[in-house]
Amino acid sequence: MGVPTEVRDFIAKVEPERRRRDAETLLELFTRVTGTEPTLWGTIVGFGSYHYKYASGREGDTPAVGFAPRKAASTVYLVDGVGAHTGQLARLGPHTTGVGCLYLKDVAAVDLDVLAEIVAGTYRTLAGGVYTKRARDGGT
Repeated sequence: MGVPTEVRDFIAKVEPERRRRDAETLLELFTRVTGTEPTLWGTIVGFGSYHYKYASGREGDTPAVGFAPRKAASTVYLVDGVGAHTGQLARLGPHTTGVGCLYLKDVAAVDLDVLAEIVAGTYRTLAGGVYTKRARDGGT
C-alpha cells in the first residue's frame, strides 16, 4: 500500500516545516492504524469513508478519520465526538479540543500510542456503516 502522489505533494507543501513534520507523523500513524490509503478531501487527509444520515434528512459522505495540517495546529477529526474518547484524551498529552476536533500544536509532545487508540476507535465506529449522530452527540 502506498501513499497517493496527490497526498504526498500536498504534505510536501505544508508550512511551517514543523507542521509538515507533524503531518508526516500523522500520515504514518493513520495509515498504520486504519490499514487504508489516504485520500485528499480538499485540505483534509482522510482515511476510509462513511455515510452520515441525520434525523433532519441531511446526509453525505466524509472520511471516517482524517487530519488537516493547519498553521496554528494539526487538526484531527473525531466525528464520533471528543466525548467518546475522554479517558484517552486525559492520557494524550498537550492538546485542545472542539466538539469533533482534536488540536495538536506539537505532535511530538503527545503519546502516539494513545493517539493511535483514539484514531482506531473513531475509525471502527465510523467505518462500520451509516453513522447517525452528530459529533456533539458522540460518546453519549
